[in-house]
Amino acid sequence: MSCYAGDMSQRDWRPRYIQVAEELREQIHEGRLSPGEPLHSEPEIAETYGLSRTSVRNAIKLLRNWGLVTVQKGKGTYVRQPPQRVKRDADSRYQWEKDRVVNPEEDRAREGATEADTGLPFERLSFHIAYDTTQADDDLATVFGIAPDTKLLRRIYETRDTADGTSFRSATSYLVYDTVSANPALLDEANEPWPGGTQHQLSTLGIEIDRITDEVTARLPTPEEAHQMGIDEGVVVLCVRKISIDTTDTVAEVSDILMSADRTLLSYTTHLNRWDQ
Repeated sequence: MSCYAGDMSQRDWRPRYIQVAEELREQIHEGRLSPGEPLHSEPEIAETYGLSRTSVRNAIKLLRNWGLVTVQKGKGTYVRQPPQRVKRDADSRYQWEKDRVVNPEEDRAREGATEADTGLPFERLSFHIAYDTTQADDDLATVFGIAPDTKLLRRIYETRDTADGTSFRSATSYLVYDTVSANPALLDEANEPWPGGTQHQLSTLGIEIDRITDEVTARLPTPEEAHQMGIDEGVVVLCVRKISIDTTDTVAEVSDILMSADRTLLSYTTHLNRWDQ
């Protein structure tokens, strides 16, 4: 069975509120309802489509879950601005990051990873960065191959679009404190954003990243995450655990990245060996 929607006749057996939600979705996609435009009030929608108020609320809830509308308390329901999509092409992105390590600082400072992912200028982006220390829990200890309670440098990054205040992603990065403390500059958040990013930071310690593994899961956001990212609680978030391994087969960094699924395109290309090789 195809993963795409079937013909429109399938709607006949669906609850009426789903049919109405789909009709409103079509109006949004076709531009008959524009970004920022308010939907009619619940009583007006109920009268137009012959729905109960409960069914209207269910229809609006579906639209919110699809990321198409946002509810402003005391004001009404509005068509959501189409989010700026971030393309995360892991293969080319990580190699691009590694290639930048050997570039002059002027070149490294010219463009960061988020600018490359979004195509937006630096001036359109705002960054929040905070450093602290923590102890490795059992999960992180297992990934790093270290003893539980080992001291870690924790770095929290959040990138927002200044045009609408939405969050492209938040990331929590972990490094083994005793390793990075060999370069005190790496312990100071005031040195962020660091030209060349984490791979260049690690290179100052003589660490070269050999490979990176991304582990991707999906879930609903917590209320706090939904508020922080400017999304409704029904919009799925993607959780990427990025594990960077150096040329000695040691885990150099673990980063947990949270992204809104409706703003993110994950692109993976796998090169396969030919039969004649």
